[in-house]
Amino acid sequence: MPGYDTPDAFAARGASPVKILVAGGFGVGKTTLVESVSEIEPLRTEERLTSAGIGVDDLDGIESKTLTTVAMDFGRITLADAGVVLYLFGTPGQERFWFMWDDLLNGALGALVLVDTRRLDRGFPAIDFFESRGLPFVVGANCFHGEQPYTAEEIAAALHLGNPDTPVLLLDARSREDARGSLLALLDVVIAQASASVPAVP
Repeated sequence: MPGYDTPDAFAARGASPVKILVAGGFGVGKTTLVESVSEIEPLRTEERLTSAGIGVDDLDGIESKTLTTVAMDFGRITLADAGVVLYLFGTPGQERFWFMWDDLLNGALGALVLVDTRRLDRGFPAIDFFESRGLPFVVGANCFHGEQPYTAEEIAAALHLGNPDTPVLLLDARSREDARGSLLALLDVVIAQASASVPAVP
């Protein structure tokens, strides 16, 4: 497929492939973030919202949303300074597609969980999912319309994170720089947890 290099091509460049999930509730900006940061044309599996979502999908605050991810989004970004190539898999946000999350989890080293502070309760299932499976993650509070009325500390307190050291970042999913920064922060968490799990040499 044009634009999709083989693993051998990356190995030749000395970059290690890393699978990362971009997760969160319905309409929090997962597809937008993957699109903004991917160095290749993202693979999208979007369909139009239909009457099947009436009474199920909460469009409060995102009334203009007309498409939804039904399987996954896929993108790729090379972080040369970190020596890795990140394969980004955006999870579907609608509850009726959550059964796919465990399949997407296979082989992932970490997750970026997006939340919308206007509908913060939509972020709890994703956070519970990754906490229960022990996958390292960071929280990205998407600033819709370029505004975020809450601080990272206030958002962290409201989310009742199991690990109080879990980073909470303020970002704009439309910004490549913000998305890249959040992924670098996630890599720091992944590396720190991996290092902590290595037994000390006597």
